[in-house]
Amino acid sequence: MGLRIGIIHNKEEKSIRVLQRLRVLLADKDDLEIVEHDPELVITIGGDGTLLSAFHRYSHRLDEVRFLGVHTGHLGFYTDWRDYELPELVKSLSNEPGKSVSYPLLDVVLTTTDGEPKHFLALNESTIRKGSRTMVADVFIKEELFERFRGDGLAISTPTGSTAYNKSVGGAVVHPSINAMQLSEIASLNNRVFRTLGSPSIIGSHEWIDVRLKSNEQHLITIDQLDINRKGITSIKYKIADERIHFASYRHMHFWHRVKDAFIRED
Repeated sequence: MGLRIGIIHNKEEKSIRVLQRLRVLLADKDDLEIVEHDPELVITIGGDGTLLSAFHRYSHRLDEVRFLGVHTGHLGFYTDWRDYELPELVKSLSNEPGKSVSYPLLDVVLTTTDGEPKHFLALNESTIRKGSRTMVADVFIKEELFERFRGDGLAISTPTGSTAYNKSVGGAVVHPSINAMQLSEIASLNNRVFRTLGSPSIIGSHEWIDVRLKSNEQHLITIDQLDINRKGITSIKYKIADERIHFASYRHMHFWHRVKDAFIRED
C-alpha cells in the first residue's frame, strides 16, 4: 500500500479545477492512494480557512496525520504550494521521505453554569467578547489573579495565529518555534479608576490562563471558525495543548518569508 492521501477543498471554481488535476496526477502513481477515511496525509485546496476546517475535522488523529496546503488564492500562512505546482508536488510526495514540522496548538476548556466543561483545540486563536457592552473578567495566570479586565474583549492566540486577528489588535508576531500563547486586549478600558496591563503578554507552555467572567449574561466565544454565543459561561481556561499539528515538510516555507509576503512585500 502507498501513502494514504485525503483531499479537502473549498467550493471555489478554481479549487475544483485544481482538485480534478490533482486526482489525475495522483492516479498515475502506484505508491500514492486517494482515500476517504484514515489518511496519513491531508492535502487541502483553497486557503487558510480550508486548512483550518481540515484541522478540526482530523483533530482527533493529530498523531497520525500530516497536513499540506495548496493555495488557490492569495498566499496563506498554512499553504506551501501553488496551484500551478501540482506536478512538482506529486513528484515530491512519491520520491521524498515523509518529514514533518510541528506547531503549537491552543487547549481551550469552556465551563458553564449548567453543564460539564467542554474541551476544544484551536490552531489559530480564541476570542471572548460581550457584544456591544463592556466585558468584565478576572484574568488569572497560573491560579494567581493578574488583572480585572474591562473592555471589548480578549484574544488568545497561538504563534501561528499571532499573524491573524491578534496582529490587528496590536499583538506581536511570534515565531511558531516558540511554544507559547499570547494574550492580547481588545480595546481595554484604562483610566484613573480602571487599569489593565494594556499590552500583549506572552505566556509560556508551563503556565495557563483562566478568564473568569463576572456576568452570566450572553458572551460570544470564538475558537478558530467556531462561534459559541450563549449565557451562563463562567470561565474559559487556556493552555498550550499536549497535541501539536504536523505539516508535511516536502517544501515548507520559512515563517518570516510568509510574514514578509503577507504584510510587507508589494506586488
